[in-house]
Amino acid sequence: MEQDNKETKIYRELGFRSLLPFIVFVIFYFGFAIATKDFSKVPMTVAFLMSSATALALNTREKLGTKLEVFAQGMGHKDIMIMCLIFILAGAFTATSKAVGGIDSAVKIACHIIPPNLTTSGLFVTSALISLAVGTSCGTIAAIVPIAVSLSQTLGLNPAVLIGATVGGAMFGDNLSLISDTTIASTRSQNVEMKDKMICNFKIVAIPAILCALIYMLPMFSNATGTTNLESIGLDNIIKVLPYILLLICGILGINVMFLLLAGTAFNIITGVCYGIFDIFTGFIYIGDGTVEMATTLIVAMLAGGLLILVKSHGGITYIIKETGKRIKDKRSCEVGICFLVGMTNLFTANNTVAIITSGGIAKELSQKYDVSPQRTASLLDITSCCVQGVIPYGAQILIATSLASSVAVSSFSIMQYMFYPILMIFGLAISILFTANKK
Repeated sequence: MEQDNKETKIYRELGFRSLLPFIVFVIFYFGFAIATKDFSKVPMTVAFLMSSATALALNTREKLGTKLEVFAQGMGHKDIMIMCLIFILAGAFTATSKAVGGIDSAVKIACHIIPPNLTTSGLFVTSALISLAVGTSCGTIAAIVPIAVSLSQTLGLNPAVLIGATVGGAMFGDNLSLISDTTIASTRSQNVEMKDKMICNFKIVAIPAILCALIYMLPMFSNATGTTNLESIGLDNIIKVLPYILLLICGILGINVMFLLLAGTAFNIITGVCYGIFDIFTGFIYIGDGTVEMATTLIVAMLAGGLLILVKSHGGITYIIKETGKRIKDKRSCEVGICFLVGMTNLFTANNTVAIITSGGIAKELSQKYDVSPQRTASLLDITSCCVQGVIPYGAQILIATSLASSVAVSSFSIMQYMFYPILMIFGLAISILFTANKK
């Protein structure tokens, strides 16, 4: 209560200025990206450092040492640390899976059963299943887009259509996956179980996904003129995808995801050693490399946690709640506000995980005030960020796809016009809010 009164007092003194750190972040990151037409010019960590410095400069009545302590407490908050630990384990699992050939085997098995006249829809489903298992849309796109390009040349199909289906499917699976960084970020920010968020997500995105798969079956998108020649599937391929299958099944059953990631990583190492793919020490190197690859995400998560708690101590969260409260009257308008908040953040940062991490704390405060369940809030955060990520031409998924498809010269916009899933998902989200938000 004393802390709340202190935040309210500072909020009254600073007012809109309490949000300056967020504004600096948007201007520094998005502004420079627009000016240079390159979103890689300003690293996300630098943008967060600049906004954090701004937050530390506010409220001159407070000693710098005190503000640094608050910032450090936010960085080391238990939810942030658990999130970071899961990121680290997910990095190790993904790296060892790739090294042992698990991703390649999953792609081979999935593509082996797709009929030529259902190639486009089949790639959407395949991409969805693989990203659901491996928890990364970017990794899935990197694995399947080269195959999509090859299939387009073999079957005489429009490469933009196949790549659009691949990217859309990857975003569907990533949005539902239990080991996706967006799932980790959204569930930890709201303190809910991953399987509960997954169920909430599925209720919203199932029909859009089915409709999308049916659309890709139309002759204009799947009129193949050739046949594919794929290698036969061996026992080793099945063994290499077992960790993905077990991870998915056990995760749905409620087994702790950190234990599953550890077990999956160990299984990958044993498989790699037994098949002579690498020795035990090389396996350790893959684990180390996988964890290091998550460094940027870990730093961003900690800086975002420190920034949020500092902005909160300056009354920024109080300001947002009070100002948005003037427009939010019930549960439905609260859900719309949460979607708008994370959507705008994603639009400016072009990173759905960062958008969720940045918006999660504010969304939690709003949802508690207007009685939106934490499971529902986590789902709204995850789905909205995925929607926005799918309709921006400068998102990582689109950029990876275009770079891998350089041989067929497709642009971001040519791919996006065939990415039906994000648009259908927006309609699904809107219908869900319209018809279910105020139900008891």
